[in-house]
Amino acid sequence: MPDFLALIRHGIRLPPAGWMLAAMLAFYVLAGLFGRDPWKGEDAIHISTAWHMLHYGEWLSPDLAGRAFHEPPLYYWTAALTGTIFGGWLPMHEALRLASGIWVALALMGLYYAGRELYGQESAAASPMLLAGCVGLLLHAHDAQPMLIAIAAYSGALGALATIGRKPRLTGIYYGLAVAGCLLGAGISPTLPLLAIAPIAWWLSPDRPKALHTLAIGLAMAILLILPWPILLLILEPSRFHGWLATELAPLKTPFSLPGAGRFLALLPWFAFPVLPLAGWTLWTRRKAWRAPAQLLPLAFFLITLLVLALAYYPREIPALLMLPPLALLATPGALTLRRGAANAFDWFAMMTFSLFAGLIWLAWSAMAMGWPEKLAKRAVILRPGFIGQFDLSDFLLGLAATAWWLWLIFTAPRSPYRSLTHWTLGFTTLWLLATTLILPWFDYGKSYRPVAQAIVQALPPDPGCLAERGLGDAQRASLSYFTKVNPVSLDSAAGKACNWLLVAGTSRQTLAAPNAQWKEVWEGSRPGDRKEKFRLFRR
Repeated sequence: MPDFLALIRHGIRLPPAGWMLAAMLAFYVLAGLFGRDPWKGEDAIHISTAWHMLHYGEWLSPDLAGRAFHEPPLYYWTAALTGTIFGGWLPMHEALRLASGIWVALALMGLYYAGRELYGQESAAASPMLLAGCVGLLLHAHDAQPMLIAIAAYSGALGALATIGRKPRLTGIYYGLAVAGCLLGAGISPTLPLLAIAPIAWWLSPDRPKALHTLAIGLAMAILLILPWPILLLILEPSRFHGWLATELAPLKTPFSLPGAGRFLALLPWFAFPVLPLAGWTLWTRRKAWRAPAQLLPLAFFLITLLVLALAYYPREIPALLMLPPLALLATPGALTLRRGAANAFDWFAMMTFSLFAGLIWLAWSAMAMGWPEKLAKRAVILRPGFIGQFDLSDFLLGLAATAWWLWLIFTAPRSPYRSLTHWTLGFTTLWLLATTLILPWFDYGKSYRPVAQAIVQALPPDPGCLAERGLGDAQRASLSYFTKVNPVSLDSAAGKACNWLLVAGTSRQTLAAPNAQWKEVWEGSRPGDRKEKFRLFRR
């Protein structure tokens, strides 16, 4: 109790360490994982896939709404595990989504040890704080997302390879775990940078024979951990194995795209903010020592990752996540060696930006829950037709506590090289917590397929037999399967042609039209506020 009272009175200690650092990072990991349905997109797809694995006990290969889903299984195994453990206390989709929290926590831990090995104990806390502060990571870190395993693997591998000259045994173990986890969780393409960085780590090691032995142990361990799953899949479900392998190898058969690399780089100014400019500052201030392992290891990892992305992926946010761990590590010295004017500007920018947006969130909450300002309340209903805001005491108190925490942090944080970084990372997290507490019902109302799925089931008879579908995307089929336990079959399949019920999704009259005159429309609907995407249910 005296320590806690001293903390309240004197403020946070910088650099953060021990339980304070753990609490800060746990705050980031947990904020936004709860209180919402599976959202349209990746979140719905992966939650439904994990639920299907847990519900039907099909542990060897993932299924999406009853169809083969050619993805590696590790994320769904961990989600099914968290669903089993916490499903009795939480809604199942929240229990499944906790797997993302585990992998993000492992990523932050790995980067902490990498920063400690490369830059020293005083700089160690900055590395995970920089990763957590990346604008592009925030939403995906709190969705159901298998690519988070690759981020954890990259961070763990950087932490392991940073110790290759000092702790060869631990390097081998953690490097092997990182490679195995990445391949079983995210696939072959994200694993390639982990393999390509090994020769560079060997070359940078002060004892190359020992480093070679260490890496050989790590690769042997990775092979032993990886092989059981594909061998069992090949023996028991050969069609699934060949489908998975074809899906994994297809991107690697495409030609390298230099414009693709440019488009990935074009994402970074906002996606990797503030890490990107800080990494550039590190390279500039340490340009005479750029060949030192502390600079060359994360820089080489970043460049290799960029090359693989340009080869195997379309420029999108989710694969771009792979660039964040090496950039965050590279930015660590730069974040702590900013000149006074730049550090103060960054600090004021963080405090003013997040305070302003926190105030806007409270204003939006007042409009939704209290009806004031009246014009804003009407606008909220226009954007989400049918939405009715309600005052929730627990959400109000949590938002009040988060706001008080942010104000306390502003007024008590001592002057330190960590001050601006602490304000940025914790301000970003506080803002996200306020958004996912105070105005989450409004977002959830428009991003969840629950109302559509329930309306479809109500329009169907108690025993409709099979339901065919046309035009449904993965997220739509996943949501229908999760919320209603209905797995529609493709209209073009033999089973679909025999169905007497048909669900169609589209954005125009042509795509929503019945296949022929045999079908009669019985229901039409859409998600609240979505003026383009519509659904129609037909009966033969």
